[in-house]
Amino acid sequence: MDHNSPHGGTVADHTNGPRWLGCVDQLVGGAIEKIAAALVAAEVVILFAGVVSRYLLHKPLTWSDELASTLFLWLAMFGSVIAVRQNTHMRMTALVSMMSARKAQFFDALALAVTLAFFLLVGYSAVEYAYEESFITTSALEISGSWRATAFPVGIALMALFSCFRLWRQTDLAHAVLALATTVILVALFWKLGPVLKPLGNLNLVIFFVLIVLTSVLAGVPIGISFAIATFGYLALTTRVPTMVMVGRMDEGMSHLILLAVPLFVFLGLLIEMTGMAKAMVQFLASLLGHVRGGLSYVLIGAMYLVSGISGSKAADMAAVAPALFPEMQKRGAKPGDLVALLAATGAQTETIPPSIVLITIGSVTGVSIAALFTGGMVPGLVLAVGLCVVVAYRYRNEDLSHVVRASSSVVWRSFLIALPALALPFVIRAAVVEGVATATEVSTIGIAYSVLAGLLIYRQFDPKRLMPMLVETASLSGAILFIIGAASAMAWGLTQSGFSRTLAQAMTSLPGGATSFMIVSIIAFIVLGSVLEGIPAIVLFGPLLFPIAKAVGIHEVHYAMVVILAMGLGLFSPPFGVGYYAACAIGRVHPDEGMRPIWTYMLALLIGLIVVAAVPWFSIGFL
Repeated sequence: MDHNSPHGGTVADHTNGPRWLGCVDQLVGGAIEKIAAALVAAEVVILFAGVVSRYLLHKPLTWSDELASTLFLWLAMFGSVIAVRQNTHMRMTALVSMMSARKAQFFDALALAVTLAFFLLVGYSAVEYAYEESFITTSALEISGSWRATAFPVGIALMALFSCFRLWRQTDLAHAVLALATTVILVALFWKLGPVLKPLGNLNLVIFFVLIVLTSVLAGVPIGISFAIATFGYLALTTRVPTMVMVGRMDEGMSHLILLAVPLFVFLGLLIEMTGMAKAMVQFLASLLGHVRGGLSYVLIGAMYLVSGISGSKAADMAAVAPALFPEMQKRGAKPGDLVALLAATGAQTETIPPSIVLITIGSVTGVSIAALFTGGMVPGLVLAVGLCVVVAYRYRNEDLSHVVRASSSVVWRSFLIALPALALPFVIRAAVVEGVATATEVSTIGIAYSVLAGLLIYRQFDPKRLMPMLVETASLSGAILFIIGAASAMAWGLTQSGFSRTLAQAMTSLPGGATSFMIVSIIAFIVLGSVLEGIPAIVLFGPLLFPIAKAVGIHEVHYAMVVILAMGLGLFSPPFGVGYYAACAIGRVHPDEGMRPIWTYMLALLIGLIVVAAVPWFSIGFL
């Protein structure tokens, strides 16, 4: 992934084209950002009102879920538009970044050209889909389904527009022309090969879902676009299925109401950082353990565990913890490479801590109870934390602490009292789900209301000027995630329809060694998938295929979920491909090369912890 962006994008450092084009870009882009920010705020208000009305007033709002779902698709599409404009759609640029500057610029232009080609190809199908949805009337609001489905053609048109703007303004003319010509030739070639491809049967799965996806991802095309264009090509050229069906499957994948928790928890993560709640937690842990050898490293592990229980977003977790700890750790002699290595390792360790976005995603695509996943995720994270603590104890066994003053008990108690409202938030969130006060989707709004009150009344840190950028960032990150989920859902459907899932199920269930072999193969597969495809696409693509097999061979679905999430996290935060590692480097402002050596010891500890979690189901299901 690109070293400069937590999301794997590369932002060009120059702009071309006439000034009026820049003005149009700013005008249209600014308007979309305001609409997307308003949609995030509206979702918070609607869902919180639903909780208050149902739980306190005992008068459920029958229309709230339907309105939230309608607005959610618009939020997902506008968020995707912002991600296209800001170049924050997830990409793997590890290979491109090794090339010479001129070649890298060409591949950046090619990624934009392929992206534009997909939007132009799918545009008519999106309009067709919105028209078909106009014949459906919603049950609660009694409005046409096209009010919701029109988000697709509008979003796709805007993404095509901003792809053109970026191609014109952020690449030089020669690269842009060459990239467009290459893309047109490739599309025309595949179109001509249509009659040849149709008789090939399941060999087309290898051509489209292995070769084309792999080539596109390695060439730096956004992962969501790579999935989507392969699926579109497969349906259009080798089947009789209308391409409109693909848009419907993307809609189904993106707009599942459970996934509304994604933007809300992302926003909550930004909010706890802004209100000083994360800082209060870190300062308490530092006063408690700061005088111990490697103490601040233990604080980093503990703080990531606690903050993960609030924000659900790894980028938000690391951004909340690192700035509060790194300066003091460096004063004590810690090397920057060690710091980002541990930060990345704690990112992998805390993937199962509720309300992790990955847990919510896995629940939405496999039907596993999210409450059960939230309960099952706590202990596996602790098992891996113990492994990291063993490495820290060994690594810092000779640390010189002669200049460190131990905090007095009064200072520890004072910092504990200050941190108490922040420390209580993960328990408030969990209790609200378990006691039935709110659903997994709604509970984030309770956390948001709690954080706003704590920021205003207790920590006195609440800057209204920061709300707008936070809402836009929430929409952009959520749009990038949801677009991938939509594209991966369509691709998974295509694989299922082809009979691939049945073949996979037969192959996996007939493995010698039964459940043990299946678990080992799953661990290896998800470590690789986590590093190449990112976490969420891997889960969406293979979760619906593998979970029924796990159940058939006798593995508890929550236990299996914990194992594959931790395996995926291991891949996601492991260099050289894992985007999570580069996100940690970007947040810690450390060059990726510095963390390459120290991270492998931490990753070995995590792998041992993962094997323990896989071997002992009790860690995952003991408290269900």
